[in-house]
Amino acid sequence: MVFDFKRECKDIYRPKTTPSIIDVPTMRFIMVDGKGDPNTSEEYQAAVELLYGLSYTIKMSKKGPYLPDGYFDYVVPPLEGLWSLDDDGEFRGNGATIADKSKFLWTAMIRQPDFVTKEVFVWAKDALARKKPELDLAQVRLADFTEGLCGQVMHIGAYDDEPATVALLESFIKDNGYKTEMTDIRRHHEIYLGDPRRTAPEKLRTVIRHPIIKLIESKQL
Repeated sequence: MVFDFKRECKDIYRPKTTPSIIDVPTMRFIMVDGKGDPNTSEEYQAAVELLYGLSYTIKMSKKGPYLPDGYFDYVVPPLEGLWSLDDDGEFRGNGATIADKSKFLWTAMIRQPDFVTKEVFVWAKDALARKKPELDLAQVRLADFTEGLCGQVMHIGAYDDEPATVALLESFIKDNGYKTEMTDIRRHHEIYLGDPRRTAPEKLRTVIRHPIIKLIESKQL
């Protein structure tokens, strides 16, 4: 049977529409950093093409002369994104609508199986470069990402309707004795389970995740 991360790791990819707490383990990703409105930015579209190009090159290595050690057949995991704002703005992640999406700083990424080592990654870049020499592969990297303790929720609907779901998540985090704490590494996180080109906006499913810390209750004297 082909391994499907979404099926086997339901706590990560299939949260409910009611918020919950999760301790996210370390996972391996191919990542591209950039800036700009994902709806209009050519840089973002190029990043997504890179991520899928490399991911499918690795997956389909089973049909070529190079087979990575430990390879198993699998479904390519969904596209994900880490989001913040540039130095001119503050990303609070509290459900407020961000009008100027050109200020977004993003990391687009796709999870990889653990057998994807640095050697496998270099091979995949070389193979993709031969197939699509116009792509800029210098900007893409392979890295392990440890997200840790988070609050998360499933958003069903259009991306522009996310603020209400984020506000619900933030209320849950606060009411359960936690605090959202974003850093340069742990940021507002989205996992895209639907294809906006083929799915009606009201049916899109997006995992929304915020990094949190547990508040320390003051001791009564």
